[in-house]
Amino acid sequence: MMQVFGISGFSGSGKTTLITQLVGRFRDDGYTVSAIKHTHHGFDLDRPGKDSYRLRSAGCGEVLLVGDQRLALMQEYPDGTQPALPQLLAKLAPCDLVLVEGYKDSELPQLRLHRSCQPQLPDLANPAIVAVASDIRLDCAQPWLPLSDVTAIHRFLQHYLFGAKPQPSIDRWPLQRCA
Repeated sequence: MMQVFGISGFSGSGKTTLITQLVGRFRDDGYTVSAIKHTHHGFDLDRPGKDSYRLRSAGCGEVLLVGDQRLALMQEYPDGTQPALPQLLAKLAPCDLVLVEGYKDSELPQLRLHRSCQPQLPDLANPAIVAVASDIRLDCAQPWLPLSDVTAIHRFLQHYLFGAKPQPSIDRWPLQRCA
């Protein structure tokens, strides 16, 4: 069964950096991993002059680029209605784990990230937030993990997602409830 878990936080909190580190750890554990990254900023993988750009400009709703080692599906939704997360998940090939960056207001179980240099504290009222990782202790009800301790975050997620038995050093985890 595919597990889906979110990593959320303000821009600059380290979401992508943490996800790339976690992907390597879960792959080392033998899991197949995929990712979905949400962005509030416009982006375009295509550029003028390329055949795929010409096809999109001509009005294709979808253009699938296929090469020797990868494919990319560009799908237009000109009315601005983004596909819902379940629709996006359905597009992925089967895997053990999908790490989702963003979607902080969703019901998706998630780890909320925070850095002390950010101008405001994160809203931790969403019941989908199962833990918080930050570079400072926060006054929160969720378990707290040091953002710099990828091993502790990995072990927490391993246990949360797959019921993996924690390593014998579990009693040395820096996992603590915030005061």
